[in-house]
Formats: sequence, structure tokens, C-alpha cells
Amino acid sequence: MHKEKLIIFDTTLRDGEQSPGASMTQEEKIRVARQLEKMRVDVIEAGFAAASPGDFEAIRAIAGTVKESTICSLARASESDIAQAGEAIRSAARKRIHTFIATSPIHMEKKLSMTPDAVVERAVDAIGWARRHADDIEFSAEDAGRSDLDFLCRVFEAVIKAGATTINVPDTVGYNLPDQFAETIRQLLSRIPNADRAIWSVHCHNDLGLAVANSLAAVLAGARQVECTVNGLGERAGNAALEEIVMAVRTRADVFPVETVIDTAQIVPASKLVSQITGYPVQPNKAIVGANAFAHEAGIHQDGVLKHRETYEIMRAEDVGWTKNKLVLGKHSGRTAFKSRLAGLGIELPSEEALNAAFARFKDLADKKHEIFDEDLHALVSDETVTPAREHFKLNYARVTSETGETPLARVTLAVGGQERQAEASGSGPVDAVFGAVERIAQSNAELLLYSVNAITTGTDAQGEVTVRLAKAGRIVNGQGADTDIVIASAKAYLNALNKLYSSQGRVNPQGDI
Repeated sequence: MHKEKLIIFDTTLRDGEQSPGASMTQEEKIRVARQLEKMRVDVIEAGFAAASPGDFEAIRAIAGTVKESTICSLARASESDIAQAGEAIRSAARKRIHTFIATSPIHMEKKLSMTPDAVVERAVDAIGWARRHADDIEFSAEDAGRSDLDFLCRVFEAVIKAGATTINVPDTVGYNLPDQFAETIRQLLSRIPNADRAIWSVHCHNDLGLAVANSLAAVLAGARQVECTVNGLGERAGNAALEEIVMAVRTRADVFPVETVIDTAQIVPASKLVSQITGYPVQPNKAIVGANAFAHEAGIHQDGVLKHRETYEIMRAEDVGWTKNKLVLGKHSGRTAFKSRLAGLGIELPSEEALNAAFARFKDLADKKHEIFDEDLHALVSDETVTPAREHFKLNYARVTSETGETPLARVTLAVGGQERQAEASGSGPVDAVFGAVERIAQSNAELLLYSVNAITTGTDAQGEVTVRLAKAGRIVNGQGADTDIVIASAKAYLNALNKLYSSQGRVNPQGDI
């Protein structure tokens, strides 16, 4: 049977970044974009150019870096937004402008204060503005899932006539059910006279836990592009998970008349990278990329898998990037072996200086841990996401005392802008004491929204990976830190977050949800 291509449109860097605290620096966005390109994602929505100068520059940097994937910028249906998007993607080898306007009655009345006629006129104008900057134009009807079908037909017919090449039907608030959403797609394809002149896309949110189900139902109904994110990251309950869409289509090739060009072996590395950068851990029972996704504990399951893998496994772990032999390096490993293993994991450090710094930390870690796992290496190189130039606060020394019946006390020494400063504080626990001492020096007055600890590997000598989420003046940032000493890892994470707040990279999450 002939298979049509299913276009994978990744919006991790735009919609995914709208998760609270998931804002990324430009360097982090480039790292994710390179991994998406390596995974052979068709379209990378690199951001919302008009959201902030930082977003604009990040999109422009990605457009100049990525060569194989199409680079897309989101833009509201306004001439200035679209002009900024066009400028941001100007250097891209393949470029797309994605413009949108709301079409549901509640959005048109309450949010836009526009009549349906005015919305159609603005949508058509937006396509004309976009065509000045690119030939590849995507149009989205925000909140299409709650829009009147007759009105959707009218809007979509008009924008296709104006030159839109991709039509996106978003379930913006995750309201639809699979059968209902599939029927919407079928009706649009059959009722719109020029429907065959555009590729039909869907963008589903997960508020009812149905984003992947709705997306796949739409594909069976005729959609040929799915908008998704790595790990299902995204605003509120998130988006359709890229890994689940791709592997469902591949595993159930008997059902789906489409195929993707995704290199599935890059799925787990992409998942780990996005999780590490955003500070959003992947739940162990998450499909495809969770730590337990291919684990078998029940005796009956183990017996069946040992006899024949397919008794309980519908996919091979190695096909999505899981490796059986995770132990790779030790204290006697050299720089060449270290560099080679990083390359094998798809980790690219920005400079030789960064590699040298990471290797020095590897040697320090090897003195503390007998066995170094791939997960340790991912955590170890995460420090390079904050360049020395932006490391305004740096931990030089920490001493923490904690004993039964006594109040924990922490004494820390920080380098602040190159100058050494000391402070001590007590707290309800050792971590609380360390944070208090750091705050006495930094005086950030930031609000602590989240403190999370995850063991990177097994064993009592495992590194702990800490995520700290801070908020100040409308800005929310995540900080990460890893160490075999969980208190030190906590201090690193807190300082990592403070450095992001101090730099110009932190920003309010952009508006532009579709």
C-alpha cells in the first residue's frame, strides 16, 4: 500500500516553552533545534518573533544554524508581527510563516471584539502580508475546536484562495473527542472547494488527556501534518507528544496510510535533552520515553519476553534510542573516550573550552562514583548551558551542619561578579539553610515555586538532579544542578536559576497559544 507522508511539525521551542518556567536561553534553544534536525523533524516552530527581542534573536540564530528542517515563526494576524517573523527567518534555508486568528464565537466576541466578517478580512490580509516574506504560509484558526463549522469553511476557503499552503485546525483548549474531531476534519475536506490546494494540519492540547488520540483520529480522517512537542511539553496540560504520534504511526502501520521520516533512534536523546533543559522531568510510566516504558517486573511478563520479545513488547527499546549498555566510562577514561561518548549521545558542546570544563567535572565525578552512566553525562554537561559570561553567581564553598535535635546551619561562599562574598543562615533543613545563606548574598527576593529532586541513576552514590523554579516580576525560570551531594546539587540549581533571572535571557512566557 502506498504511504503518504505525515509531516511532523515540532513546536517545543514555541508552545512547549509556554510551560511555566520552561523558557530557554538562546543557546539552549539552538541545542534543542539541532537535536530536532538530527531527528529529521520536518518543521521546527522556533518561536514567536514578536513576543520579545530574545525570541526574535533566538529564531534568527536557529534559522542561520539549521539547514535540513523548515524553520517557522508564529505571528498574530497583524502586519507588524508578520514582518518581524519574516525578518527573523530570513536566512533560513527553508522558511515558513505561521499566522493565526481566533474563530470561535467566544474568542471573537470576548477577546478580539471583532465581527466574523472582520475576522475573515483580517485573515486574508494576513496571508497577503506573509507572502511578502515567504512562499510557505500556514494559517491557524485559533480555537477551531469550538468554532462554527460553516464559519471555519468560509475562513479556510478564503485563506487558501489568498495563498495559504497549510491549514491548521487547532483544538486549542483540548475540548474535542476523537470521533468528533475526526468528523470535523472530514467535513472540512469534503465541503471546502479548494481544500486539495493545502496541506491539512492539527494542533491538539491535552486538557482532557486526548491530544494524541485526537491527532491520530484526525490523521485517519485526512490530516497530513501533526503539530506536537517532545515529551508532550506545553501550556496547561501540554500538547500531543511527538514520540507517541511517531511511534503509533510506525507501530500500527497496518492502520495508518501515512509514514514519517523521523529517525526514531533520536527520540530518547531528544526527550532527555528537553527534560534536562526545561527542568520538566519525564514520569517513569510515560509512554515511549519513560524509564519504565520497556521494563517488565511481573513474572509472567518476564517469562514471556524471555521466550519471545513480542509477547509483551510491541516496540523495540533500541528503536527509540534506549541503550542496553549504559555503563560507558570510569575514572581511568581519557579525554578522547569522553569526547567520543558525548558524540555518541548526540551531545555537542559549544566550544573546546566548554569541553575541557566538562571533562574536568567528569574527572571530579569519577572520583566520587565508581560507575559513570549515560544519564550522568547528560546531567554533567548541563552546566555548560550557562556560559561563564552569564555566571554572575558562582558557588565557591559550602559547609552545612545538620544533626538530630539541632537547627541546620549553612555557610556559603559565592563569587558575585568576580568578587567573593560569604554568608550563613539557619533553616528548617539543610537545603532551606543553604538557600537562606545564598539569599543573604544575592538578595533577589525571588519566590520559590518549585523544588524537585530526582535520582539520575540507581545506587547510593547516584547523582541527584535538582530543579528549582523561581519567579520574580512576572518572570519564571528553572534552574538545574546535579551532584552526588544533594545539598550541593540544590545550591547549584538555585544559583543556576538566579543567574537566569539576573541575565536578560529570562522573560515572561509569550502569548500566542493556538
